[in-house]
Amino acid sequence: QVQLVESGGGLVQAGGSLNLSCSPSGTTFTIDVFGWYRQAPGKERELVATITGGGATNYADSMKGRFTISRDNAKNTVTLQLDRLRPDDTAVYYCKAIGRWRQPGPQFQYWGQGTQVTVSS
Repeated sequence: QVQLVESGGGLVQAGGSLNLSCSPSGTTFTIDVFGWYRQAPGKERELVATITGGGATNYADSMKGRFTISRDNAKNTVTLQLDRLRPDDTAVYYCKAIGRWRQPGPQFQYWGQGTQVTVSS
């Protein structure tokens, strides 16, 4: 089992910025893809962005140009820079890791516990 530790959420005014981080705690799990997702009250969880080990990124259309995902493979950490935040960005943001315990081997996925981002108008 992989425990993903997230940090960086909080309360910010519209137009402000936050930086979220996520890393696995004490593991030899090799992460192929990191992802950030979010879930607003009363809505389904949705993709924010993903990034592969090679640095290829994918963003939800509504977040392109405002959010930036990056990873440090040496530290096994992914970050999500949130800029020009809007009230409708308010949600719980979740980190997801897809990877393997051994090479070659099957892929597994794990979720973090989520970090709250609240944007006031």
